Amino acid sequence: MTRIVVDPVTRIEGHLRVEAVVENGVITDAFSSGTMVRGLEKILIGRDPRDAWAITERVCGVCTTVHALASVRSVEDALGIKVPPTAELIRNIMMATLYVQDHVVHFYHLHALDWVDIVNALKADPKKAAELAGSFSKWDKNTPAYFTEVQNKVKKFAETGLGIFANGYWGHPAYKLPPEVNLIAVAHYLDALAWQKEIVKIHAVFGGKNPHPNYLVGGVPCSINVNEVAAINGERLNLVAKLISDADTFVNEVYIPDLLAVASFYKDWAKWGGGLSNYLSYGEYPTKGYSDPNSFKYARGVILNRDLTTVHPVNPKDSQEIKEYIAHSWYDYEGGKDVGIHPWAGETKINYTGPKPPFETLEGSEKYSFLKTPRWKDQPMEVGPLARLLVSFAAGREDVKAAVTGVLGKLNVPVAALFSTLGRTGARAIDAELAMTYLKEFFGQLMDRVKANDVSTFNGALWEPKTWPKEAEGVGLVEAPRGSLAHWIKIKDGAIENYQLVVPTTWNGSPRDAKNQHSAFEASLIGTPVAKLDEPVEIIRTIHSFDPCLACAVHLYDPQGNHLSRVTFE
Repeated sequence: MTRIVVDPVTRIEGHLRVEAVVENGVITDAFSSGTMVRGLEKILIGRDPRDAWAITERVCGVCTTVHALASVRSVEDALGIKVPPTAELIRNIMMATLYVQDHVVHFYHLHALDWVDIVNALKADPKKAAELAGSFSKWDKNTPAYFTEVQNKVKKFAETGLGIFANGYWGHPAYKLPPEVNLIAVAHYLDALAWQKEIVKIHAVFGGKNPHPNYLVGGVPCSINVNEVAAINGERLNLVAKLISDADTFVNEVYIPDLLAVASFYKDWAKWGGGLSNYLSYGEYPTKGYSDPNSFKYARGVILNRDLTTVHPVNPKDSQEIKEYIAHSWYDYEGGKDVGIHPWAGETKINYTGPKPPFETLEGSEKYSFLKTPRWKDQPMEVGPLARLLVSFAAGREDVKAAVTGVLGKLNVPVAALFSTLGRTGARAIDAELAMTYLKEFFGQLMDRVKANDVSTFNGALWEPKTWPKEAEGVGLVEAPRGSLAHWIKIKDGAIENYQLVVPTTWNGSPRDAKNQHSAFEASLIGTPVAKLDEPVEIIRTIHSFDPCLACAVHLYDPQGNHLSRVTFE
């Protein structure tokens, strides 16, 4: 028996440690440790609820906008505020923009190098690469000259030691792509770097900037007037239209063809990484208001035991449905470590009881993570693009069913292939394809409203605290690119009394619960073969397929204000 430690897991947001037990070349157990401490909730207590979005949004620069949206939704839910339809469309446009950008960045810059061998691209024939790329894409840069140029860049890069990629597992037997496919992927890696900074200009148009665009309780903080220089005018709307068109081309002519090309060589990964059999989605893209989840593009619900014939309803306000546990987390609860608490009553009491750093392993530690352990009706859940698609597929959303079956058909794999690392990675491409469709649809509807001069973007009827009840509570649900995100708020006398976040990686990356049930990261690794113990690319592949993001936590600082890269408690 060997215990492999991967710390830190790189190409993610935040600090994650994974330890895996390997016996006879196969992982038999795993431990996911979030090594960043939560604490944002304490910052919010006593503040104006209308300001919470600006604070929570800065918990992360990758999932930009989603925490702001969850926050304003929680306040609006608590106070009974309904946003105008035009504001709802703009919020949907910003969310769909994030989906498209985030999934492209994840594939090329965070996950692709788990499958793509950069060094092997040096063996490619640029002419053959261009012919191959041309067989499945109309991207105009797919030429022998361009691939030769990229290959020369890689040669120069390799001669200097590969820089940040020097420690990659290049040449590992788990890499299967032909040199030409490796070269295509590396070239489009560079193209995606340039493209992704363009699409987020949509956030800057409607939210003033990116990252961290502005939001507003009751609507959105922008006005529309095609003839006004300081408003969202005709010129800015034309820019958005062009950015959407360019994104449509990149997603459908670069990202999805590349994903399908790479996946076709790794169909064996449909056998590994499935992990849990339960999936949760809060639903997203309201079309008739946030209070009507039945009108959402993506359905809200739970799938249990991979049974796609039944979607179980989810009520985030029911204190018996969603609870957080700390049996194996570095926190204390007044009721004891085995008690589950609904977020409205949530507690954030840090108590580090692990080994004193530096240490080699967490083996033997009952508690081993700064992530709490959320459960739905005491069941572990996977959240993310795969869960989102499965719930909507099972709920009968025809556009989702068509997109899923289309990709499965192109890969010639069954529906069961979705329950895997390969399926999770493919789900992101399907999610991006649908987001691109929705983005064009929402923008078209926005333009119709502009033409009809129906452009109200703010409902200020309940803006002033004097109009609020003495006490109120609400929940803001968002399907972030990485999965189900929720903010629970309690308001008293016009100020925040309690605030709790349960984020996607809390669901997926948390430690065991009081019943010793694994969460998604841990469960997904069990049963995976590892070819080289000192180069565990197989572990990285599956963990990256979730796109971990632990930045929904804060770094610790000592009393003198110095950042602590490792946390020590005396």
